[in-house]
Amino acid sequence: MVASTVQAEEAILELVAQRGPSKSICPSEAARLVGGADWHAELTLIRRVAIQLAAAGRIQILRKGKPVEDAAGVKGVIRLRLAPSSDG
Repeated sequence: MVASTVQAEEAILELVAQRGPSKSICPSEAARLVGGADWHAELTLIRRVAIQLAAAGRIQILRKGKPVEDAAGVKGVIRLRLAPSSDG
């Protein structure tokens, strides 16, 4: 199964919301949610959607536990978490 961008976005947002603002998820968790047994094939989509969500301010992409400045240029192992609320 090839997931859609909407499915990937929903999976990421659902998982980071469940985890809460101070915890993060691995992109593979979202890939498993949308891809099932073929989840490896979904990792590129999940990463691309995560970059879009980070650019929109909805999530943060973490590298070595710290938010990355350039989400589009991030390489290596990443984690995802809810973006800090701007209303608090």
